Amino acid sequence: MAPMTRRSFVTASALAAAAGAAAGGQPAAAPPAPSRRPSRIGVSTYSFFQFRYKEHQPVEACIDLAASLGFDGVEILRRQVGEPTAQQMRAYKRQAFSLGLDLMGYSTHQTFLRPDPAERKRNVDDTVRFIEEAYAMGIPTVRVNTGRWDTSASFDDLMKNRGIEPALPGHTEEEAFGWVREAFEQIVPHAEKCGVVLGLENHWGLALTPAGVLRVLNDVKSPWLQATVDTGNFLEDPYERIAALAPRAVLVQAKTYYGGGRWYTLDLDYGRIAAILKAAGYRGYLSLEFEGNDEVVSGVSKSLAMLRQHFSS
Repeated sequence: MAPMTRRSFVTASALAAAAGAAAGGQPAAAPPAPSRRPSRIGVSTYSFFQFRYKEHQPVEACIDLAASLGFDGVEILRRQVGEPTAQQMRAYKRQAFSLGLDLMGYSTHQTFLRPDPAERKRNVDDTVRFIEEAYAMGIPTVRVNTGRWDTSASFDDLMKNRGIEPALPGHTEEEAFGWVREAFEQIVPHAEKCGVVLGLENHWGLALTPAGVLRVLNDVKSPWLQATVDTGNFLEDPYERIAALAPRAVLVQAKTYYGGGRWYTLDLDYGRIAAILKAAGYRGYLSLEFEGNDEVVSGVSKSLAMLRQHFSS
């Protein structure tokens, strides 16, 4: 007997269906469409640490807590680690795997809003190193920033001004978009080589608005540079702005504020956000960023329960 090819299989199936119909039978019903799986929910190590709780600074402790609370994955805040050694990174990867967790995000900082080309190049080189660290840990996406002008006296002052700060004297945002494009054009080939997707976050600076994020993505034009959407960084019109970025999202950072926020509190409707992401076809991870004043483990636990409720289908 000759081997069955795809064409002969399709032809035989059609003939069998026709024969069944001729004999008075009914064709077999189409198989049911696959159901949408619940969203996977991770937690940023920042949620426990928040740059103020030293007992939660060790990433190992955060990974253990994430597993005990029932998360699916962990996003590592690099500034929480310092300069990780190869041994540390291997240990994080082994620990997470042994607990059934994904290391699914690497949250990094850089700034390209600097007139000095040498300073921008240092930030490019740092970001390439961060990509290689993510690759070593098996992390598929790295959060990146445009950076800030740093003309605000402090982060508290930046927040009082709703994330807006003036450009450095003698320079413009238009000029800075060119710096950012040039930087990411150097970085993206390294991301592609490592198979690590960069997610530009709506995180102050030129990425304060969806238009700013999308301008950078459209300037660089690479599938290896997409968006990390932070639900808490749009202080006005959050739903409209989340919807604008959702089609380009590779990670969604979900902020919560139990106990009141450190700098501000947003009353976010996560049922509405879930519907926006679903309409955009987003099927990736949510990464909890708890930024409230509630006791950390309690606030994180409440946040997970709330997110599970809204992202269960």
